[in-house]
Amino acid sequence: MTDRQTLLQRLEVGDIFHAGTAEDHSLICLVMVVTDSSIEVRTVTNNVRLTFDRRTGVAHWGETAARCVIDSVAPLSREMHAVMLGLDRKMRLEQDPERFKLDEAEKRALIFVDSYYRDNPV
Repeated sequence: MTDRQTLLQRLEVGDIFHAGTAEDHSLICLVMVVTDSSIEVRTVTNNVRLTFDRRTGVAHWGETAARCVIDSVAPLSREMHAVMLGLDRKMRLEQDPERFKLDEAEKRALIFVDSYYRDNPV
């Protein structure tokens, strides 16, 4: 089995992974920038920017600096990855409230990733 640090080192720009907090927040993260020491991401559903330590997989979020930890880097299928990228784009750019609603593919994808990431921990 590959160790946690090796899996974190393999993350690249465009990858999607999951992180969680002690408060049970679920964060679907899109990798934006990778350096030797950090992984900069934007969350898919609410566009929060976070910087994770590339060795530990830990970031801090919000005014209370809640601890976020990468808990799954399991790769999504091409189809699921494409839906998540579309959802990311919609959440960033859409302004029409009617078009902002989730479509069936997005609903299915969010339900899927909830159990998928939980069943495939780092």
